[in-house]
Amino acid sequence: MRAIVRVDGLVQGVGFRWWVTRQAERLGLSGYAANRFDGSVEVDAQGRRADVEELVRLLTSPREYRRPGQVRQFVVEWKVPDDSITTWSIR
Repeated sequence: MRAIVRVDGLVQGVGFRWWVTRQAERLGLSGYAANRFDGSVEVDAQGRRADVEELVRLLTSPREYRRPGQVRQFVVEWKVPDDSITTWSIR
């Protein structure tokens, strides 16, 4: 399973990508978290379905108190996994 999540809000300069990376590593996912020029963060994550769904829940849940910053909006796009993505990175 693969999900691309674009997260808008107060998500740059607050440790958001670092936090996403810790969650992705804990879940055994591959992909990346990247700052975008418009101030949003793009997360591209793939792995086992339950693990990807858990990361999406952590990114989008209004009750996730441990997540740094503030998520105001998000868009989730489900994709076919990409076999060339084998590790996690911060961009």
